[in-house]
Amino acid sequence: MVNTYVDVGIQSRMNKIICPKDNRTVMLAIDHPYFQGPTSGLRDMSKTIQMLMPYCDCLMTTRGAVRHNIPVEYMGSKPIMLRVSGGNSVLFEELSDEQITVSIKEAVRMDCAGVAVSVFIGSSNQQRTILNLTDMINEAEDYGMPVLAVTAVGKAMARDLRYLAFASRICQDAGARMVKTYYCEEFDKLIKACAPTPVVMAGGKHTSPPEAIEMAFKAVQAGAVGVDMGRNIFQDENPLGMIKAIRAVVHDNKNPQEAMEVYKSCAGEACKLE
Repeated sequence: MVNTYVDVGIQSRMNKIICPKDNRTVMLAIDHPYFQGPTSGLRDMSKTIQMLMPYCDCLMTTRGAVRHNIPVEYMGSKPIMLRVSGGNSVLFEELSDEQITVSIKEAVRMDCAGVAVSVFIGSSNQQRTILNLTDMINEAEDYGMPVLAVTAVGKAMARDLRYLAFASRICQDAGARMVKTYYCEEFDKLIKACAPTPVVMAGGKHTSPPEAIEMAFKAVQAGAVGVDMGRNIFQDENPLGMIKAIRAVVHDNKNPQEAMEVYKSCAGEACKLE
């Protein structure tokens, strides 16, 4: 028998992150400076947020960005997925050496809709990051706060179905309410392996508009509830067109060709972000 119990607090926040009308979401990932420092497209964070925030459903970001870069008039207009793990930088070879850096009480005080923890499967710090996730879940459940597990795999592990599904299922069984992972071939099998936990596709490194749009389309068609995309949006030559195109794929069921037309229609407003 399926457990039909619904945690009202959790579900209320999940409905902010994932639109209940179509069970889809466009999350805008702008948390990269927590380990990259000044990042292209996010150096003027306030400008990036002002341009792109109206077109996302949820903002994946950091405590400092919420405090200093979201205009007062925008506060509360979009739900916040707050990154709460970190403690390392790109200057250190082993990025997986993370700890919990923000308390659940802080996330509640900031009126966040959810919190995000990275889990590095197959790394030297695998156990520590899994325990980061479970520790945060244990605390977050008391506050009705959903936890998003951000999957990563060790350097020796390919980003293919075998390892990504392996990492995603571990996160689901740890109790994550959502899973973020990379796209791979046979992505529908990964979705099934995690069902009914919602999966969002990670955007990854900046590629090109056609490639990023195609990837988002395939992920949604395979069963992902949406994307958590950053660099393919804010580092694009036409970031406004890009987020609108991704939104067209996720919420309007546009195919890649139709979404590219949306992208091109914004060419006159193209403004590369610093």
